[in-house]
Amino acid sequence: MKTTVYGIKNCDTMKKAFAWLEKHKVAYEFHDYKKSGADKAVLEQAFKEHGWEKVLNRAGMTWRNLPDRVKADMTPKTAMATALDNPSVIKRPLVVTGKTTHLGFDDAAFAKLFGVK
Repeated sequence: MKTTVYGIKNCDTMKKAFAWLEKHKVAYEFHDYKKSGADKAVLEQAFKEHGWEKVLNRAGMTWRNLPDRVKADMTPKTAMATALDNPSVIKRPLVVTGKTTHLGFDDAAFAKLFGVK
């Protein structure tokens, strides 16, 4: 099963996820939003599976710094445009395993996802 981890290298949550993956010897590819931007097809899949409301990190600084009118009028279409223009607003990590996306980092969730006891 191919695993790709999307996010930002210097994010504290990403660092925890990387450490967990390395400790448990889970092979993965890393897609850095700062270097490569967001992947529209992956975002479309995540929006379909989780809804834009969960894919966008509405507690983070990037969201808080968006104009109030943009946040108030957010739709799936504008959420996609916002995520593509500001990948830092996407919840991290966004993990793709096979054909499924997973949001955020949690020890128990990663253990279940990767079959680690």
